[in-house]
Amino acid sequence: MFFRRRSKYNLAVTVILIFLGFFVYNRFLQGPIHPPEPVRGPPPKEGQQHWTKHEYNHPVDSYLVLPTKYSRLPKIQHDFPRETWSQRSARVKKQDAVKEAFLHAWNGYKTHAWSRDEVSPTSGGFRDPFSGWGATLVDSLDTLIIMGLDKEFKEALIALEDIDFTITRQRDINVFETVIRYVGGFLAAYDLSKGKHPILLKKAVELSDMLYDCFDTKNRMPQARWNWATSLKGGEIHPGAATVMAELGSFSVEFTRLTQLTGDLKYYDAAQRIMNELDRAQETTNLPGLWPKFVDANSLKFTRNDFGIGACADSTYEYLPKEHIMVGGASDQYRRMYESAMEPIKKHLVFRAMTKDEDQHILFSADVKANSAKGPVTSHTYSAMHLSCFIGATIGLGAKLFNRPEDMYYARGLTDGCIWAYDVFPHGVMAEDFKVVPCDSMDSCAWDEKKWLNTISSDSEYARSRVKSEKLPPGVINVHDSNYKLRPEAIESVFYMWRISGDQFYQDAAWRMFKNVDAITRTNFGHSAVHDVRDDEPVKKDEMESFWTAETLKYFYLTFSEPNLVSLDDYVFNTEAHPLRRPTSSR
Repeated sequence: MFFRRRSKYNLAVTVILIFLGFFVYNRFLQGPIHPPEPVRGPPPKEGQQHWTKHEYNHPVDSYLVLPTKYSRLPKIQHDFPRETWSQRSARVKKQDAVKEAFLHAWNGYKTHAWSRDEVSPTSGGFRDPFSGWGATLVDSLDTLIIMGLDKEFKEALIALEDIDFTITRQRDINVFETVIRYVGGFLAAYDLSKGKHPILLKKAVELSDMLYDCFDTKNRMPQARWNWATSLKGGEIHPGAATVMAELGSFSVEFTRLTQLTGDLKYYDAAQRIMNELDRAQETTNLPGLWPKFVDANSLKFTRNDFGIGACADSTYEYLPKEHIMVGGASDQYRRMYESAMEPIKKHLVFRAMTKDEDQHILFSADVKANSAKGPVTSHTYSAMHLSCFIGATIGLGAKLFNRPEDMYYARGLTDGCIWAYDVFPHGVMAEDFKVVPCDSMDSCAWDEKKWLNTISSDSEYARSRVKSEKLPPGVINVHDSNYKLRPEAIESVFYMWRISGDQFYQDAAWRMFKNVDAITRTNFGHSAVHDVRDDEPVKKDEMESFWTAETLKYFYLTFSEPNLVSLDDYVFNTEAHPLRRPTSSR
């Protein structure tokens, strides 16, 4: 009995000493946080003006009211069983490998591009494609929190004080990119840190108040590529006659959350006016249920004939189920819009690819042309595009949220298609855009090498020579864009399918993808996009967009985390992977 009591006493003393050690280290030995000095760019141009508040040309008489009568929404995440010790050990090792890759990229940015938009990961320089406001810094705030990098997060918080949104070298500001990266980044960090750092919300409001001027048009549709100098001078601005669909329809999640946190209705109002116009037009386009990839936002005409869910359209569809969650199911509008889009997506866009993996349903999404709402779809482009790989996640989320279990076939097939695309290229990394052979049937599709070669060329010898010279994997007939740009869309869907289904297949696929991507992209100062994933030694592009640390590595990390870390039942991810607190959860 004496020895047992002494053992418990020793254990208690040890725990206390460890706690005191951590306290002393963090309080006294770690010392004050000193972020690095900003990397300076060229001096401001002489006479360059600062943004200031001014009168609107087209003020809003009254704001649309944010619905707040929340409903109880279905559970999204799988009920994961308790893992064994060995399972946890293996998972944590993979998670740590992703964290090391993030720190490698972050330290390259911190050393060579601190406060700039992006580090040039091969040369050690920097780039400022997003107004020079520290895109990587802001975009990565929530990743720092999620990975438990407290010191790095504190350094970043201090650096935020120096970001001046009132001045930019950009002639036009891409409002969509600014909202998803900066506003989304601030809000997610604010939500994840439970509101402990007021500067995060302050900066989100500061930037959003400036961006609000892009909506100062006659019909309140935004000038998506906003000439802010014209607005500053009090000039009239107009929405674009060929506005990218995704840049028009992807404000709702961020601006709704901003209204929820501030109580200021103008943000929700700005986004909701757009969505009401999309709702009005949805069944009147040349492919009812879908919107063309480009729209005349000035006249609100939706008459173009190009349709797809990849480049130029993607996040508009992604935000339909996510905004339903963000308003707590208080409005049925987004469910209805989502379901209206799903039918033509399944009927006209999703197709099965002919591959050697006959037992798998490898699905992709085509681009189509439709010249009349009453006529048939006139042509298909059977491409596999990395940007389209998000759709597995969106359909999986919608299947759970809206009780559409039959749609999980499409969610899995579209996710599996992107996993297949990674696996079949030489380094295990998917090319940006390539064409494949479509199957005649979704139900069965036997591999036919002759059909594959004949689709490449009617001359079989020439077809074989192209397969060899262009390193075309079986089933691929043309590589339109051989880049790998560090994109997150494939791992995004893999993460969602893992969290939704609990199928180990997806976690295993994520590990293969991570190892292969890390191997061909790592440089001295981070990770670089590459020119051609088919080359024996892929050439680096010296570009590392902020979504590498904001999205791609975050999704990899969360795929190997415990499922309750940023649960899909507590958060909504914006299209830049920034998790925003669901309104039914506590703030």
